[in-house]
Amino acid sequence: MFNPSRDQVREFFINTWRKHRSHELLSPLEAMALGWIEQHPEYHETIESPEAMTREFNVEEGHSNPFLHLSMHLAIAEQLSIDHPRGIKQAFNSMASGSSGHDAAHEIMECLGQVVWESQRLGTPLDSDAYIDLIRRRASRD
Repeated sequence: MFNPSRDQVREFFINTWRKHRSHELLSPLEAMALGWIEQHPEYHETIESPEAMTREFNVEEGHSNPFLHLSMHLAIAEQLSIDHPRGIKQAFNSMASGSSGHDAAHEIMECLGQVVWESQRLGTPLDSDAYIDLIRRRASRD
């Protein structure tokens, strides 16, 4: 399993954006990442800034972490592509039918954030069953 460091994640998104702006060829994963970067223009200035590699993003100060957010988009896109956990694709399609795919991805992101936080808090593996249950509950609200 690939487990990139914080710096590797940031370099990936920074370099993807730089390559796009320089009209360089992107890898398939970079092209996927670019799609999410483009959908988040509020992050462009941060990604381009000289301190992007070292900046801290404190929620308490009202700063969301664009690198974490974009990484979660990529993780969810991968989960949807392989329908894992089983049923995520159907739930996503249900949510997306009432809104945009981007909004549906953000709904799933809330669920992912919750189970990741819980896993870290308890020091346990991520609970895939709890994750898909949260997603299905959100999908059934629509």
